[in-house]
Amino acid sequence: MTLDRELILIAEDEASFVEALQLGLAREGYETLVASDGVSALELAKQHSPDCILLDVMLPRLSGLDVCRQLRKESKVPIIMVTARAAELDTVLGLELGADDYVTKPFRMAELVARIRAVLRRASGEEEGREAAEEVLRFQGLTVYVDRHQVIVGDQEARLPPKEFELLVLFLRNPGKVLTRDILVDRVWGHDYYGDTKTLDVHIKRLRAKIEPDPNNPSVLTTIRGVGYRLDLARA
Repeated sequence: MTLDRELILIAEDEASFVEALQLGLAREGYETLVASDGVSALELAKQHSPDCILLDVMLPRLSGLDVCRQLRKESKVPIIMVTARAAELDTVLGLELGADDYVTKPFRMAELVARIRAVLRRASGEEEGREAAEEVLRFQGLTVYVDRHQVIVGDQEARLPPKEFELLVLFLRNPGKVLTRDILVDRVWGHDYYGDTKTLDVHIKRLRAKIEPDPNNPSVLTTIRGVGYRLDLARA
């Protein structure tokens, strides 16, 4: 295995699909490693520290969602969930557990490669940011330690998956400004993100549940109908 090439762990039990993925990713310059079940995926992820994981939702022995949950307890490796169904519950739950993106079969190799490049680029940026001085953001009862990825609401710590955390930091850095849906998707998911904006809506809803005094009547993150969202200084 060539160590200077980025390593993609493919967690998938459909042999013909795995073969196609390996061929396509090899053409793009990636090394690949294959796990045919969830237990093997966890073991290989720990042994080889891949740069990105393509994680099928429906895996034998241990589901992709369970694999994602366990990986996120100890790793920030970029995870792209892969599902054969457009079942929103699966994809939303996968993202809530900390997955960075998802694709639904069938998909074009060009789309998958674009998503892989996007999550790898963001992961690289996070690593570089660790060297900077610690940034602390505060708003009402919120305190966010950016470099530590720590969020305090009142006197309690709130655990936010990566994308929810990135959204919160973006709002805190732009208090009172209306951030359009396009801007939010571009800044958090990347300009080459090909999914729809339902993912953004889901993350805003989950974020509100953790930081709002009354999530059903948001007073921190308010909706600007037809435009986007705003960290509302008027209600501070």
